[in-house]
Amino acid sequence: MLAALPGFAIAPEAIQVLPDAAAYRACLLERIAAATRRIVIVALYLQEDEAGQEVLDALYHAKAARPGLEIVIVVDWFRARRGLLGAGRQPGNAAWYQAQRQLRGLDVVIHGVPVQTRELFGVLHLKGSVIDDCVIYTGASLNNVYLHRFDRYRLDRYHLFESPALADAMVDLVRRLLHHTATPRLDLPAPPETRNLRGDIRRLRARLRRMAYDAPAAAPGQGLRVVPLLGVGRGNPLNRALCALLAAARSQIIISTPYFNPPRVVMREIDHALDRGVRVELIVGHRTANDFYIAPGEPFSASGALPYLYEDNLRAFARRRQAGITSGQLSVRIWNDPGHTFHAKGVWIDQRYSLLTGNNLNPRGFNLDLENGLLIDDPQGQWIVPREVELEGIRRHAPQISAAEELGVKAEHPKEVRKFLRRLRYSRLEPLIKRVL
Repeated sequence: MLAALPGFAIAPEAIQVLPDAAAYRACLLERIAAATRRIVIVALYLQEDEAGQEVLDALYHAKAARPGLEIVIVVDWFRARRGLLGAGRQPGNAAWYQAQRQLRGLDVVIHGVPVQTRELFGVLHLKGSVIDDCVIYTGASLNNVYLHRFDRYRLDRYHLFESPALADAMVDLVRRLLHHTATPRLDLPAPPETRNLRGDIRRLRARLRRMAYDAPAAAPGQGLRVVPLLGVGRGNPLNRALCALLAAARSQIIISTPYFNPPRVVMREIDHALDRGVRVELIVGHRTANDFYIAPGEPFSASGALPYLYEDNLRAFARRRQAGITSGQLSVRIWNDPGHTFHAKGVWIDQRYSLLTGNNLNPRGFNLDLENGLLIDDPQGQWIVPREVELEGIRRHAPQISAAEELGVKAEHPKEVRKFLRRLRYSRLEPLIKRVL
């Protein structure tokens, strides 16, 4: 199945891996400044802060210098119209987009995409921006931490693909995604209320389920290829490919995710792989490296319990598979660079497949959000060195644990967290909550 997926042939040297957030920020700004034909940026959000202003300034400068340059930004509708979690009522980034457009008077188009009628039940988690013929694929959004604008960074993955055909396919899907009523402009005054879009949103989601990237069929004997995959709702092509990757593993599986909450199908494939003798490596962020983490002494909110819930999941997983950890077949790594956060996601299978995706490999990513991924298929081993260099960079701050007890115990959770999680379990809502996290 995997070798037959439609994809684009690409030379190994046409794929570049950037080492960190600072390099990504510099590259993004340089590419925007040099763009000649098109800039299509896709992200969960473009934040009103210093890094977001720097990116938006660069886009407006590029448009002023070359008025014929096409510039389209696509962000999540709900995320753009609310403030930060736990920060009280705020106008959201949409008000900033509108003020910037009024100030500049230039056509830098910003669309909001509502994947569901409520943010809780699905967001735009699509990744992959295009500048001229270069695809920039990363899970990073655009703000100070993701772009390492000041002292703190959030580690992600950053890949550049120099491929006109892949770039055209990525742009084509974005253009088919956008709709004059279902994905309103956020840079124009008075965007509609969500309640007035509900019918359009439902039709948009139905249309998304039928969409796919336009890619050429696989040919026998092809070398390195990049396979673009789209996923929304249960049983979608991205989900199927993820499960097929895990099922195809014969020697090695590596999974990186900041939030350990695997759906049952993923957990089942991991256990099947362990039964086959496959070596499995998990790289998961420490609770303090989670972007929802609230330090002791700061005001508590419900979202601050999430890092502990993920940690409880991982502890239970490791405890049940302690024999694999002891034998070395199962490796659990905990990423922690104090003061910084972790957002790197992906799957590596044997020495052939590398999946780039924003999917957290959790029930929400499998069933609710609009996701995508780029699968690098390397049957001849032409791209092993850059792949290993990236993996070693991710592992740098991720030592292995030797036992589940190294993750601590629930009794050590802060009092507010213990109280919240206890109420959650007593209410019998925990399974439902895990589906939407």
